[in-house]
Parts: sequence; structure tokens; C-alpha cells
Amino acid sequence: MNLETFQQLIQKVTNHIGDRPLNKTLQDDLNQTFPVGGDVYNEIVNACRTGVAQGWMCQYEGGGIRYGRVIKPTDVLNGYSVDVVDMKDLAGPHHRHPNGEIDLIMPIDDTAKFDNHPAGWLVYGPDTAHRPTVSQGQALVLYLLPEGKIEFTRS
Repeated sequence: MNLETFQQLIQKVTNHIGDRPLNKTLQDDLNQTFPVGGDVYNEIVNACRTGVAQGWMCQYEGGGIRYGRVIKPTDVLNGYSVDVVDMKDLAGPHHRHPNGEIDLIMPIDDTAKFDNHPAGWLVYGPDTAHRPTVSQGQALVLYLLPEGKIEFTRS
């Protein structure tokens, strides 16, 4: 696994998303099209685990969170950036999604949840905010951010 192969894998997802609005309908569609246990989901999970093990993903650490921007916003991915975090039983820094956020939850521990959601896709619409929280174990979370936009906030 390398960055170019990883980008081609993520491109399958971003091509499917196209310019659709980030909402519950998209979340449901992603979970049906790229379900937990399906080929694309498994390929992404394996790619992320390999990337973390090889050190080109989650290369930074702070506050108990390993993280890193893997791909800057690019037209090849319809303007999305790709970040991956590795968290275990903690809450990350509060932030706002000016254009929304698409998350792929990949539990390392079967019981792990992200923002109270098990493995699969979670979509936050534009102008939403949260304190990303992994509970009940360890998980990798992949973030697709339109235009790479994220605003870290105090609350």
C-alpha cells in the first residue's frame, strides 16, 4: 500500500459522492453502497492499518490522539481532503465543519464507537460542530473534508 494506491481507493468513494449534499441521505447511501464488511470498506480498513503501521498515516501525536492529513484537498477527489486519526477512549478537540464532514469509522476493538456510532459511515452536514469521541475501545476514523475545511473551536 502506498499513497497513490490509497488515493485511487478513496477516489471510488468521492466519485460516488459527487456533488451531493452532506446529509443523512448520503450517510445511508454510503452505508448501503460501501457497507461494513464489503470489499471497498475492507480495502480502506486494510490500507489505513497498513499506512499507520508503515508510518505515513497518523504520523503526529497530541493529547493521546495519533493523526495526520493524508491527502490535501484535490480535484481528483472532488475537492476533498483525507485525514486519519487513531483514538482510544477519549474525546478530541472541539471543531466545526464549515462544509460538512464524512467519517468512516473503523473500529480496532470490535466494541469501539465514534460519536456513539459503530463501524460504518457517518455524515455531518455543513456548519455542524462536535467534540469527536471514541468510546468503548480503539478506532481509526477517516475524515473526508470538503475543501479540507475544519475550524478548531473552544467549545
